[in-house]
Amino acid sequence: QVHLVESGGGLVQAGGSLRLSCAVSGRTKFTAWFRQAPGKEREVVATIGESGRATYYTEAVRGRFTISEDDAGNTVHLQMNSLEPQDTAVYYCAASTNPVPWISNLLRRAGTYNYWGQGTHVTVSS
Repeated sequence: QVHLVESGGGLVQAGGSLRLSCAVSGRTKFTAWFRQAPGKEREVVATIGESGRATYYTEAVRGRFTISEDDAGNTVHLQMNSLEPQDTAVYYCAASTNPVPWISNLLRRAGTYNYWGQGTHVTVSS
């Protein structure tokens, strides 16, 4: 059983930074951040593999966001820099305990992940 709790959301001006954290209890194969903006589908933001050896980013955030985990693997962070109004969304932490291949098409799919957090709101004002 895996339990995920997000924190760190809030309101920030465009160009600013926020750091999201996901407290992970239980062993996972990989952990991801997704986001869902009003009226839009949930989309993957970034994924980190077991022990942090591999990362994946969606094109829209590459170079601005960084996913990482602490040494114990208990917390996964998403450092978000140069935030833009279109980054406004509810951000969800998600985890997979299944041995899914590290393939981008699978990493982007919400169905790949079998555990989800409750979400944290991020609002970027212009």
